[in-house]
Amino acid sequence: MILNTVSIDSLLQPFHRFGVHLGLERIHCLLANLGNPHQSIPIVHIAGSNGKGSVCAYLSSVLIEAGYTVGRYTSPHLVDWTERICLNNHSIPETTLANLLQQIQAAIDPTQESPTQFEVITAAAWLYFVQSGVDIAVIEVGLGGRLDATNVCEKPLVSVITSISREHWQQLGPTVADIAGEKAGILKRECPAVIGQLPLEAQAVVKSHLEALNCPAVWVEPARRIRGNWAEYHHNSTSVQYSLPLLGDIQLMNSAIAIATLQILQQQGWQIPLSVMQAGMQKTQWLGRLQWTQWHDYPILIDGAHNQAAAQALRQYVDTLNKPITWVMGMLSTKDHSAILKVLLTAGDRAYFVPVPDHSTAQPEALANLAIQVCPPVKSVRAFPDVFLALNEAISSRTEKQLVVLCGSLYLVGYFLRRAN
Repeated sequence: MILNTVSIDSLLQPFHRFGVHLGLERIHCLLANLGNPHQSIPIVHIAGSNGKGSVCAYLSSVLIEAGYTVGRYTSPHLVDWTERICLNNHSIPETTLANLLQQIQAAIDPTQESPTQFEVITAAAWLYFVQSGVDIAVIEVGLGGRLDATNVCEKPLVSVITSISREHWQQLGPTVADIAGEKAGILKRECPAVIGQLPLEAQAVVKSHLEALNCPAVWVEPARRIRGNWAEYHHNSTSVQYSLPLLGDIQLMNSAIAIATLQILQQQGWQIPLSVMQAGMQKTQWLGRLQWTQWHDYPILIDGAHNQAAAQALRQYVDTLNKPITWVMGMLSTKDHSAILKVLLTAGDRAYFVPVPDHSTAQPEALANLAIQVCPPVKSVRAFPDVFLALNEAISSRTEKQLVVLCGSLYLVGYFLRRAN
């Protein structure tokens, strides 16, 4: 074993300079040098603009409940790198990850183009899952699909596309159809697929790929809420009733996608009885998405809401609470700020804008000016140099019924969680 003498950040930092650099040649080369660990792991592969993480969480929880050893790979992380790679919902130990990263560094051919940071951490996940003897791995696409570093398995058990909206257009193409083509790149010949609700132009692209590859597909309709937090998913002649632990109506779609995927696994011989499916769904947890937490003993809601569709899900949930809102919000510079603000801000709201530390952040002053332009009825708009200053102001100036919501970026939510706990 290689001794762990350095931190995860320092091991990954040399690869950070390569940024987002889509392509499969480097990851295939790296995995070949490591013995192709990905080739021996049954996987469920999940792409989409929103909902990927929730679907991964549902699937992992149910499969663990069924008695399987389950690997889960997701991104980005909220608090630290280890949470991206999980075994039975437990993050990889830091020392184990450090050892794997040193093993990977030793396997990199210096005469070849260097892998990116995401490719290195992805390779670490494959190694960990093989060394841990997982029965199945639930793998979330990092960005896009076709050229994403996770897209290296020729025969996934199921390929899932949760949703498609206009995001990451700088890398994936300017239109929803372009983005759909990239996400449909995870589909593999004759491998079953589960598809969520898509815009019409995305549907056409995905259908074309499904037909060309002869993929049997389930197009999922949302579950319906039947009582309290119980939902029912109906497909063909079967229905499944289950408890929904995650908040927001968007989970009627995400949970239905997970159930449809589990039903395909059942057909393939995976032992997942109805009672196990229900228990696993009920135990699902997913941090940073419509999550209630506390700051200075005051309840606040935190959520990524990093694109227009996610913002719509957040707005839909807070509307059910019927309270005036103070938004504490930061966004990356690459996001569609106007579209997100138009969805989130309504008359009577307060909006406090903050930077997203350690990332390419939109300037709070620019966001504040934009909010005044696109949402003139907003009650108060301010810019702050720090998220905690904004939270303190939001809480100290609140009315009795005021709801404080921290949102706009998963990186901002992660920054808060690292320092609030």
